[in-house]
Amino acid sequence: MSLNRWNKHSILSFIDSHIINYPTPINLNYMWSFGSSAGICLAIQILTGIFLAMHYSSHVDYAFSSVEHIMRDVNNGWLIRYLHANGASMFFIVTYCHIFRGLYFGSYMAPRGSLWNSGVIIFLLMMGTGFMGYVLPWGQMSFWGATVITNLASAVPFIGGAIVEWLWGGFSVDNATLNRFFSLHYLLPFVITGLVLVHLSLLHTVGSNNPLGINKNVDSVSFYPYFYVKDLLAFFGLIALFSFFVFFFPNALGHADNYIPANPLVTPAHIVPEWYFLPFYAILRSIPDKLGGVVAMVAAILILLLLPVINTSEIRSSKFRPLYGIAYWFLVSDFLILGWIGQQPVETPFLEVGQIATGFYFLFFLFFFPLIGLVEKELVRYKKN
Repeated sequence: MSLNRWNKHSILSFIDSHIINYPTPINLNYMWSFGSSAGICLAIQILTGIFLAMHYSSHVDYAFSSVEHIMRDVNNGWLIRYLHANGASMFFIVTYCHIFRGLYFGSYMAPRGSLWNSGVIIFLLMMGTGFMGYVLPWGQMSFWGATVITNLASAVPFIGGAIVEWLWGGFSVDNATLNRFFSLHYLLPFVITGLVLVHLSLLHTVGSNNPLGINKNVDSVSFYPYFYVKDLLAFFGLIALFSFFVFFFPNALGHADNYIPANPLVTPAHIVPEWYFLPFYAILRSIPDKLGGVVAMVAAILILLLLPVINTSEIRSSKFRPLYGIAYWFLVSDFLILGWIGQQPVETPFLEVGQIATGFYFLFFLFFFPLIGLVEKELVRYKKN
């Protein structure tokens, strides 16, 4: 096919301009492969989810048995189920890496504010989808996790009770709840896919950020074959890690209590969500007041939407921001501590450590984040004078 005919064909022209010859900053490293890895994880989750839905029964009397049926009787059902269960963890691993890479290299700064916020919205929908998927096996942790988390809505003044009953579809977590969660869990990945396309459209409008934080037009090359190869290598690394868990430690990232059928009369000794919710669960538990805990947990995610607004720095990359770089690694450590605290019992000293870590988390975004930018500006002005 000649070049002119290629360019005249709308679909081929789109592929050429947005995939093959898309101008990409020449200095991108492997940390820019987390976005494509997240896309691969999303595709795996949708495909395996469709096959699981063919055999799953969203009824409280049959849900647990249908999962066991998939594992024991369906051809390669165990593989599909473990791919889906561990795929959720892989999805969140690469998404967290993607977010923290954006925080380090200033991907929230103009002109990428809308791009950053679209990513935060995708992250919120991922968390909702992941939570509802956790409920579907209808094991002990599924049932009690759903009971505890949905009950948080009762903290909303005046209408909290009505919201909880609406979520449950009755007066307790029961069949109506499971049906609603299954329907939404099946639907939301397609909504996420649509938002991912919007995210990519915004990315290709403003261009990719880079480790130096310079304009992409300064020095760029076509995406194919240079960064296609990098993404391919990252893909093989992801598959290796994915396979390690699926074939050797398929239950390492789950909870043993979820292999016990749900029993409303027996409360587990320690109710915990999936590992990727633990930092925010720790923030929830660190606030003694129920309403305050719910507000803090939601604010811990929504605060990411404020970064393009409260940013005061003119320098994107942390490579040229030593003060911010130090604060950033404190934030990473703090987030890991919150994840550890989230799986510990609510008692001394874990409660106090969680409260300190929660305080630093909000202090970083609301105080250190804008303050460091202002200090940097003053230092630059002082050096010029």
